[in-house]
Amino acid sequence: MARWPDWFRCPRCYGREHGLVYCRRLKRYQCRTCGHQATLTAGTIMQATKLPLTTWLLAFYLIGQAKTGISSLELSRHLGVNYDTAWLLHNKILRAMTEREEAYLLRGKIQMDDAYLGGERPGGKAGLGSENKIPIVAAVSLNEAWPSDSRQDHSRERLQLRSYF
Repeated sequence: MARWPDWFRCPRCYGREHGLVYCRRLKRYQCRTCGHQATLTAGTIMQATKLPLTTWLLAFYLIGQAKTGISSLELSRHLGVNYDTAWLLHNKILRAMTEREEAYLLRGKIQMDDAYLGGERPGGKAGLGSENKIPIVAAVSLNEAWPSDSRQDHSRERLQLRSYF
């Protein structure tokens, strides 16, 4: 289980003894020490949802795979839910993605470079102006925690790589 890798642990008293309570559609884990009930989705953006998890997972996939973004109206059509539900799903997922990205800001010494990704097409224009080449920018944050000398051990550096298309 991803939520509790070492099996169940009560979020209130950290007890391990539990029982299963089947209530409505959800399977709840009830701590035998304090009686607290917890579900797998509690504390996540899917908490207290009435939608099936397969709908959430499809929404995650569609939002993550849309190259230019996806509107809530298009999401509602794909998921088969009304617009308000799709709007709420869309905003919850985007907010969670934004919060996660804020934790990975590049700090300290940063190195940047640009490049073009793609190969030659037969009969097409060669070089940097080729139609099938995509410009990318990559930035690397070097951790300043290790002393730097002329013989740097790159295996001890923590690198963060970001690419923007």
